[in-house]
Amino acid sequence: MPELTRRRALTTAAALAATAGAAGLVAPAASAAPAGHQHGSPEAFDEVYKGRRIQGRPSGMGGHHHEHGGGWSVFVDGVELHVMRNADGSWISVVSHYDPVPTPRAAARAAVDELQGAPLLPFPAN
Repeated sequence: MPELTRRRALTTAAALAATAGAAGLVAPAASAAPAGHQHGSPEAFDEVYKGRRIQGRPSGMGGHHHEHGGGWSVFVDGVELHVMRNADGSWISVVSHYDPVPTPRAAARAAVDELQGAPLLPFPAN
């Protein structure tokens, strides 16, 4: 068995500290979602957020919506907000594409925040 040296002890401590630091960076994102919703099915919603009506529900549609939206339809004031579920379970929208959030509801709220009162324009389908 190798002898424990000061260098080996410091190297091990640094590796453990780096691992703990990385875990601390990942944990807040995972805890942002309500319990049980990190990787499970999100809940349908219909609410007014900052004066805008946001809605979301399972779409049950195939094709483009099912592939990219994770089977979800999200609307802001009746206009569809295209959402996509990432491989890590987070969600993004066409409006806030670079700011992943834990649920479709959070994606709708982030879009309202980003729009700052401007209307959501329909996204042309291919």
